[in-house]
Amino acid sequence: MIRVENLIYRYETGSPDCLRGVTLDIAEGFHTALIGPNGSGKTTLIKHLNALLFPDAGTVCVDGMMSTDTSSIREIRRRVGMVFQNPESQIVGMTVEEDVAFGPENLALSSAEIRRRVDACLAMVGMTGFEKRAPHTLSGGEKRLLSIAGVVAMDPRYIVFDEPTAYLDPAAKQRVLAIIRRLNREGMAIIHIAHDMGDVAEADRVVVIDRGQVLLTGTPAEVFGEAERLTAIGLNALPERDGR
Repeated sequence: MIRVENLIYRYETGSPDCLRGVTLDIAEGFHTALIGPNGSGKTTLIKHLNALLFPDAGTVCVDGMMSTDTSSIREIRRRVGMVFQNPESQIVGMTVEEDVAFGPENLALSSAEIRRRVDACLAMVGMTGFEKRAPHTLSGGEKRLLSIAGVVAMDPRYIVFDEPTAYLDPAAKQRVLAIIRRLNREGMAIIHIAHDMGDVAEADRVVVIDRGQVLLTGTPAEVFGEAERLTAIGLNALPERDGR
């Protein structure tokens, strides 16, 4: 379990608290969706889950490991994979296979195990045959798939997706959502920031963040049933239509 308790975080610019006492549990194997208006603190929150940011107050605990314990940071970052909104920010290889192999190589795995993970993860995202392609030749949707494969190759327990369908065409969007559903069915815990409410309709739990605090939490039906409260903070409780 990932347990966040009374998390407070302030940026050094002197701006108001970005996170103001957030408390949240994320169970292994569950699909948790985070929604909220721009600037509400969603991305700041998820960066605490794998120790990219550290609390000013409060705690973040991953499977019993505190994020502020420097001896645990490496393992926390392996267990909690992060798929950023912009896939180019995490693509580092000269070829597709080199990129997927980068993480496993840093775990000092055997060559055979690295090869197995590269092949399995590319097959999982539908990119078998792309091994020798240079990442810069890929489409936006293909880069998103590559970034997912690279994270899955690390064999995490949790994967955080920061608006994974942003800027994708309808076909690529559905492909990414299908992969998220598959990973969750196979036991991976999903933490999913979304803009389109339709993207998280199948989540186990939806958490609404507003002004650095948890405003609402519940099943999708329970949260989306609070249409007036969602509208009041600038959210549309209805799913968007592709091609709108």
